[in-house]
Amino acid sequence: MKKIYFFNPEHDMALANFSCFYKAPAEIIRMADDLSVLPAWYADEEAVIKVDSLSRVEALSCEDLPDEWLSRVEWTTKFLSYPYEVWGWNPALLHRLREAGVNENVLLSDEAMKRIQILSGRQCCRDVLKMLSDFDFVCGESYVCTTLEEVKKYFSVWDKVVLKAPWSGSGRGLLMIDSMHWNRSAEGWVSRILRTQKAVIAEPYYRRQLDFAMEFFCDEKNSVKFIGYSLFETDTRGSYKGNLLASDRQIEQILSHYISIDKLHAVRERLMMLLPALFAGNYCGYFGVDMMVCEEENTFLLHPCVEINLRMNMGVVAHVLTERYLYPGSQGQFSIEYYNADGDALKFHSEMKRLFPLQLDGRFIKNGYLSLTPVCENTRYQAFVLTGGRMNENLLCDILHKTQ
Repeated sequence: MKKIYFFNPEHDMALANFSCFYKAPAEIIRMADDLSVLPAWYADEEAVIKVDSLSRVEALSCEDLPDEWLSRVEWTTKFLSYPYEVWGWNPALLHRLREAGVNENVLLSDEAMKRIQILSGRQCCRDVLKMLSDFDFVCGESYVCTTLEEVKKYFSVWDKVVLKAPWSGSGRGLLMIDSMHWNRSAEGWVSRILRTQKAVIAEPYYRRQLDFAMEFFCDEKNSVKFIGYSLFETDTRGSYKGNLLASDRQIEQILSHYISIDKLHAVRERLMMLLPALFAGNYCGYFGVDMMVCEEENTFLLHPCVEINLRMNMGVVAHVLTERYLYPGSQGQFSIEYYNADGDALKFHSEMKRLFPLQLDGRFIKNGYLSLTPVCENTRYQAFVLTGGRMNENLLCDILHKTQ
């Protein structure tokens, strides 16, 4: 049976709200619409991609791409009664699909949805960290606080504390603070999280050197398979910026400058043993375990479980793009960009095509720039790749600045 792929980037916030009546902010709806064709690049053969408008498909088709890239999928603007491959499951999405008349037999049950919510909470990281703590090359502590007094006591334990909401959007729901900067605003933030989510996660601050993830897939038989690595960038607030496009071997070589490959494999094998029991038939699909390389006392340590993203994620997208479209041995970057005003994306798109023309070798990208999503006058969000080596970040900033 065909599957429908649907990009719903509001998932994390909807799950944190955990109400079937959650309404995403207008800006996130804009993102979902602008990037609605993105699943076409990672979907299975003959999948159906749910988009907000077929005009976006027509705009992307005008980019003179190889026929086989987009003809491998079908498109629809309707919610059909097929099995769904969504970015992530949450009560608001379930309600939306039910309202659209989608048959219950292709949807999650309310009980399954509640189990996914529990497993998606940051409390789960605490449990996984405990099961990895016997490795002598790892760091990472995580504690669940249910009162303001519990939160405050960790200021006497660590110099700087990272406070996290149990459920929040990527890069959101975080507060890095020390005792010198504790104030009414910080106390209000903690009190609000305790009131709405019943707990706050307290962790020590680490000197982060590198962000990466191990990506997995859990099948219906509760078997966990390693998919690949994700080497990504975040800003100072932890918000996602982009992924390196490279093979797993190439990424391992980068990581091995900090943590040996044997140690990475040991953590990977331990996770593949632990996680099936943790999920125990409660989840089927892609998920990522975010990790960090940290510098502590002139040595590098591995934080093996910063987050568990129980959903599709940009790391898996980057991995599929590398495997499916990049010329073997090539490297590049996958980015999600936001534009402040109408016309900015179109200017950037034109300049990138001029500076980095797309070069193909058969069906593989060898060099150049490719927008994965349509770019129009009113585009605010765009997904694109640049291959043939990683683009200088300063050059990207210069091009973006010139368009604004």
